[in-house]
Amino acid sequence: MHPLLRHIVFAALALAQAAASASGLQVSPVTLTLQAAQNADGLWLSNTGDTVVHAQVRVYRWTQENGAEKLTPSRELLVSPPMVQLAASERQLIRVIRTGAPAGTVEDSYRVIIDELPVEVKEKKGLQLVLRYSVPIFLASANAPAAPSGLTWAVRQEEGHPVLEVANGGGMHAQLADLEFVDNAGRRTQVHAGLMGYVLPGARMRWPLKTSAEVFTLGGVLETKINGNATQENIPPLERVR
Repeated sequence: MHPLLRHIVFAALALAQAAASASGLQVSPVTLTLQAAQNADGLWLSNTGDTVVHAQVRVYRWTQENGAEKLTPSRELLVSPPMVQLAASERQLIRVIRTGAPAGTVEDSYRVIIDELPVEVKEKKGLQLVLRYSVPIFLASANAPAAPSGLTWAVRQEEGHPVLEVANGGGMHAQLADLEFVDNAGRRTQVHAGLMGYVLPGARMRWPLKTSAEVFTLGGVLETKINGNATQENIPPLERVR
């Protein structure tokens, strides 16, 4: 999942040659971390278009199980207001509020889902495109670590294709981005540009790679950014599991 995701979630019937009208809904920032002593923070919703925008804001507990993302409705984190109407060029602050005191040594992870709601505009014909934003929210623990730790890495071959597997044994999330591989012969290959995804504490995630499996046969170093910081991870020669 990207720290800012836009999905077309509704399309009205229209003539084939009709033009589409695009939404002006914008969200900032694209991720939030509430520190242990911080009870609330905010997201700004903005309407950069020329028509009214309606949006619904919901909170989900975010976990990762068996390499898959799982979202569960939650009241442990609150948002206010949950429904928004924005006129053209208007902004609205959405407060994100922690409902309990931080405990333990592992951060909690949530996603705030912001759905634009379709509005019927009789004067406009064509496809109506509405947006969904999925904003990661992290609640730091009382003994929050300073940086991700306890990460283990492997590239495995499954059905002839390489798969990156990362396990997180630490107490905070790891955001992976901008992956390049330098094999032990010095050959450099871009593996993935931009955001790859997140590995939450205690979770293991897997990503199929478009890169040829042959790139990893000698082993080498995977250069990447973790939470925005450049790092290098040693990758042994490619493992074949089936």
